[in-house]
Amino acid sequence: METDPALARTAFLDHDAPEVTEFVQRALRDTGTDDRERAVALYYAVRDRIRYEIYGADLTRTGLTASQVVRSGKGLCIHKSVLYVSALRSVGIPARLVLADVRNHLSSEAVRARVGGDVFHYHAFTSLRLDRWLRATPVFNRLLCRLYRIEPMEFDGTADSVYHPYDESGEHHMELLREHGEFDDLPYDEVLAGLRLKHPGLFVAGGGDRFVAGSLEADAAGTAALPTH
Repeated sequence: METDPALARTAFLDHDAPEVTEFVQRALRDTGTDDRERAVALYYAVRDRIRYEIYGADLTRTGLTASQVVRSGKGLCIHKSVLYVSALRSVGIPARLVLADVRNHLSSEAVRARVGGDVFHYHAFTSLRLDRWLRATPVFNRLLCRLYRIEPMEFDGTADSVYHPYDESGEHHMELLREHGEFDDLPYDEVLAGLRLKHPGLFVAGGGDRFVAGSLEADAAGTAALPTH
């Protein structure tokens, strides 16, 4: 019997790994069997239990597996979207990765310098099928949003939750510029090559598959908004 590609296990989307299974069971402990309810519970588990951090991001093949994301407890948009897709597939909800280029109007000077401007390439979020296909971004955790004075994105399982259009002051925050597409698995080589090409300043010296060290929480004292990626 052929498996739906949007439900398949892959090397990155290892939804049957013990770490992912335990994460999902904990997230759904007080949840019923309704797919929408489970999708929402998993969204908030990934959004707030996995800390969003760009600095020191592990972009190795192992570092971008769902199981390793759970073990590390942190990651950027790609890591968190990989985990959410894996968690959804583990309970039979079809899901895919979405990759896009976005412009952020309010990023800090330090992040803009590393990124090379206000456009970030290969920003990741997710697509999931309930009664229809929806999009959701379980990326920016509540604590970090509070530090950067941005309202956290919510998701109720009935409407898209893609990105922050405004900050708490009503100022325009982010816009989607170009989609690379939806993917049944992480296109690792494309993503890593694209990030190296567009954002070389984010990588550690010497060609390692890791972003430079630092802390978004430590940066929060001197900036007014959350980085886009």
